[in-house]
Amino acid sequence: MIEEAIAKKLDVKCFSSNPFRLADLGCSVGPNTFIAMQHIVEAVERKYLAQGLKSEMPEFQVFFNDHVANDFNTLFASLPTQRRYFACGVPGSFHGRLFPESSIHFMFSSHALHWLSKVPAELLDKNSPAWNRGRIHYTSGPEEVSHAYAAQFEHDMEIFLSARAKELVVGGMIVLLIPALPNGIPTSQSPFGVMFDLLGASLMDMAKEGLISEAEVDSFNLPIHVASPEQMTELVERNECLIIERMEFVDPRSNLFGLINGKECAMFLRAGLEGVFAQHFGSGIIDQLFDRLSKKIMESSHQLEPVGTILFVVLRRK
Repeated sequence: MIEEAIAKKLDVKCFSSNPFRLADLGCSVGPNTFIAMQHIVEAVERKYLAQGLKSEMPEFQVFFNDHVANDFNTLFASLPTQRRYFACGVPGSFHGRLFPESSIHFMFSSHALHWLSKVPAELLDKNSPAWNRGRIHYTSGPEEVSHAYAAQFEHDMEIFLSARAKELVVGGMIVLLIPALPNGIPTSQSPFGVMFDLLGASLMDMAKEGLISEAEVDSFNLPIHVASPEQMTELVERNECLIIERMEFVDPRSNLFGLINGKECAMFLRAGLEGVFAQHFGSGIIDQLFDRLSKKIMESSHQLEPVGTILFVVLRRK
C-alpha cells in the first residue's frame, strides 16, 4: 500500500534537493523501522526510474526519531550493514517541531500516534466529573472522561500536523498507521477497549488482594486514544496545508494463521505497555499482572473479534 501511494501520488520531479530525506517518527529500537525504511527507499528509487530520472537518482538520508529515553544505542548497533541510506538519530517528542522548514520529503509513523503527549489533568482531579476512579482508560468511563481524552488527542494532533506541514517540502508525503475504530463504533466494542478494561480489572483485583493500593490504580490512566476516520479527517482538513490522498482500514490479523490465544494477546500488550505500568506500579507486579490478563482474555475471547484495528493514512503537502 505504501509502494502504491509512492508510485501514484509522489511526484519526485518536483524535488530539487539532494539527498532525499525520510523520517520515521516513533521508531523505537528496530528491526521494524529498518524494514519499513528500506521498503520506502526502494519504492522511491523505483519511482525515479519510472519517471525517467535514473541520472538524477538521489542519495538517501533517514532520520530515526523517538523520545529522548529511547535506546538509540541499540538502534544504531543493529542498523543493517547493507543499507542504502545515511542514518541519523533525532531525539525528541513528535508533538512539536523536529526538523528545519521544508527539509523532509517523506515521513512515516507506525503505531505511535495513539499515544497522547500527557494524561489529561482532569482525570486525576477528585473534584472533576472526569475523575477516572477505578479505571485506567476511558473505555467504560463516563462521557466526561471520553471527552477529556478526545480533547487531548485533538490538541496533540493539531500540533503534530502543524509541525509536519512546516517540515515537509511541497509535494512531500506522510504515511501513518494508527490504531483506530470505524465511525460510530464505541471503544467498548473494540479489542483495544476490551483489553484495556481487562487490564484495569486485573489491577483492581490485585488492589483488593492488597498487592497494590486502590489509590495507585486511581492515579493511573493509559495515555492512549483510539481515533476514528471522521476525527482524523476533520483534524487534517483543519490544518489546510495537507491533503488526504488515501484513508482506509487494514486488519493485520488477516495475515495470521489460526486464532490468537490469551497468552499471545497478553504478550502483545506487554511488549507495548510494560514500561508504562512498571514506571507507575513498579516492575515487581508486571509478571503477575499480565498472567492475570492472559486468563481474563481467555474468559472474554468472544469479545475480541477485530473491529477496524489499523487506519492507513496517506497525506500530501500542498
